Amino acid sequence: MTESNKPSLEVCLSPALLHLYDVKNSIVVIIDVLRATSTICTALYNGANKVIPVATVEECVNIGRAIGGITAGERDGKVAEGLVHGNSPFEYPRDFIEGQTLVLTTTNGTKLLHMAKDAIQIVTGSFPNISAVCDYLIAQGQPVILGCAAWKDRVNMEDTLFAGAVVNRIKAHFNVDCDSAIAAESLYNTAKDDIYSFMHQASHYKRLAKYGLEKDIHYCLTPDGANVLPIFKNGELVTAAIPAL
Repeated sequence: MTESNKPSLEVCLSPALLHLYDVKNSIVVIIDVLRATSTICTALYNGANKVIPVATVEECVNIGRAIGGITAGERDGKVAEGLVHGNSPFEYPRDFIEGQTLVLTTTNGTKLLHMAKDAIQIVTGSFPNISAVCDYLIAQGQPVILGCAAWKDRVNMEDTLFAGAVVNRIKAHFNVDCDSAIAAESLYNTAKDDIYSFMHQASHYKRLAKYGLEKDIHYCLTPDGANVLPIFKNGELVTAAIPAL
């Protein structure tokens, strides 16, 4: 396949830039490594029926009460006031989450997910499910936007690193004519031998480490610990079949 016949692969480094991309004709991967999309794939991997992402704490509480779901979320890295559970993947082991519905609100990730609602398809990605994401994107053969949730619209290290890791894995199947994709891959290539140590300089690492969450950070930067594909359908994230390549 020639470059001109390959689908495009682009990286959007912040939700504030998403309007510049052709969302309607693309698959969008929502990336919020620390910690929303890592927690979503972990909950589904451990047997959750579905994850319902919502924008506000009030909405989270109301939906959770109506359906008997587990309400969870964070604001600025801490459990949101009014919710019992937070955004740590370690809060959702199989013996707790299996067969349950998780209603989740986060600072950055859920906002971007709803912004991308007109996409061909929306999936969520992070290092714990990177192989499932990459296999899916290759199999679909459609234009892809890797959408970084960032931090309150500011570009962040961890989401950019994950986008770069995906570009590095799948670029042979796509036409990469996107400076931010090239830059993200370059950052990943610099960090890949020890991403956890590289992340020590990142603002969100410092923010979460202040709360003693280094274990969360390490898990969220480790590949394939929860290798399922969360796919967004009818306002819910459910586990999709991973295509065989």
